[in-house]
Amino acid sequence: MKEIKKISSRDTFLVRHPILREGKPIESCQFDGDDLETTTHFGLFIDKNIIGVLSVFKNNNVIFNSENQFQIRGMAILEDFQRKGFGDELIKHAEVYIKSQFGKLIWFNARESAVPFYEKLGYIKIGEPFSIADIGIHYNMKKEIG
Repeated sequence: MKEIKKISSRDTFLVRHPILREGKPIESCQFDGDDLETTTHFGLFIDKNIIGVLSVFKNNNVIFNSENQFQIRGMAILEDFQRKGFGDELIKHAEVYIKSQFGKLIWFNARESAVPFYEKLGYIKIGEPFSIADIGIHYNMKKEIG
């Protein structure tokens, strides 16, 4: 059985660590704002086992001229489950949630390798690529929803 449900920030570490922070200390999985009241974490479960995570932060980026912005962070699917549509499901679930919060714009910093995945879901690159230390090249991406 497949299910997407709200989880704690700590629960995200089960997928964040092996996919986004492999080889780094577990503490690197804790993001600024993870435990704010305005942050929501989702887990994708198959047969009660977590295989994907995504976090939604209420966070306005000054480069976008839009109110009620939300940032997606820490989107990850365990390797054995990648390229099977689970990432699409998590993103679409987050979009429905953000719309329910009257969100107008979704933005995030996408790893260079993930850009095609997000583009097929309607997100567009903004500006030039930039590097995040110890992680790699990223692009700002956004999608207006409201």
